[in-house]
Amino acid sequence: MHIKLFIPGPVDVAEDVLQKMATPMIGHRTKDASVLQKSISDKMRKLMYTENEILLSTSSGSGLMEGAVRSCTRKKAACFSVGAFGKRWYQMAKANNVPADLFESEAGHPTTPEMVEKALATGEYDLVTVTHNETSTGVMNPVGEISEVMKKYPEVIFCVDTVSSLAGAKIPVDEWGIDICIASTQKCLGLPAGLAITSFSEKAVKAAKEVEFRGMYLDLLLLYETIQKKNYQYPSTPSLSHMFALDYQLDKILEEGFDERFNRHEEMAKYVRAWAMKNFDLFAEDGYRSNTLTTVLNTKGISVKELNEKLGERGFMISNGYGDFKEKTFRIAHMADTTLDDLKELIGHIEDILDL
Repeated sequence: MHIKLFIPGPVDVAEDVLQKMATPMIGHRTKDASVLQKSISDKMRKLMYTENEILLSTSSGSGLMEGAVRSCTRKKAACFSVGAFGKRWYQMAKANNVPADLFESEAGHPTTPEMVEKALATGEYDLVTVTHNETSTGVMNPVGEISEVMKKYPEVIFCVDTVSSLAGAKIPVDEWGIDICIASTQKCLGLPAGLAITSFSEKAVKAAKEVEFRGMYLDLLLLYETIQKKNYQYPSTPSLSHMFALDYQLDKILEEGFDERFNRHEEMAKYVRAWAMKNFDLFAEDGYRSNTLTTVLNTKGISVKELNEKLGERGFMISNGYGDFKEKTFRIAHMADTTLDDLKELIGHIEDILDL
């Protein structure tokens, strides 16, 4: 039985998209491979609202996050966290011997522009990392407001994790001055996991050139320079199967229309929030709630494990709370190609199981 996934990745993948992954292989050093990889970059630029170069990595989004903090921190990184994945930026920096400080918000609350201003005013930092959408807590940070602070510090590299929001919410990279905007395929883009994508600004290029030890596989400058010199060829063997599917899926996203897609995600979010407020409560602070995932506060003390087991018998899956919030919260994702009707079907089953 196929289990419909309402978890924060991987997501359900449409059958026609899956079939594109079965496209026969081509040589990854051929002209056809260059055409494919450039096609993806051109479409991603539209989705990201940017003129910056696009880099692809056969890794999860975490790969490019680690590559960013290692490749472009010249002095010290300021890592802002609203949950487990924001904190991961800091852990990556420390594991790579990159000087960094961690700035944590209380669980369920956002990174504020004031927090960023206070840190940057010290002059200690030349790279900032922010999570746009935190799946552990259901917080969507006010990156647009934070970007106004960043613009006062033009020498600082601005890195944003949009792994669980790109293609589900509008992220105008150039308008917000984002230097490195990272996403991956298994969330709102609606593909299997295994490919990560980032924009990479000229400012980030210049910063990386000042860093001596950037690693190799995840060296963003090496990725950038190789595709510039070799016409969208990558230094290591890429996952062409993912690229065939991504190129196709981006056409489908363009056909749906960006505004229509973003509005669909917002409509789904509002529906789940209203249901959660009626029957439970919401974990994230009002005004900073994700449009791609809702973290529900388990005020009724239900067994999320048992609920999920019963949902599984009916062909559905939601997600328990993350880390310390296991059983204290549960999470319902509404991203990628999920529709409002899909959510209504899921909620109907939850209500039936819990007798709400």
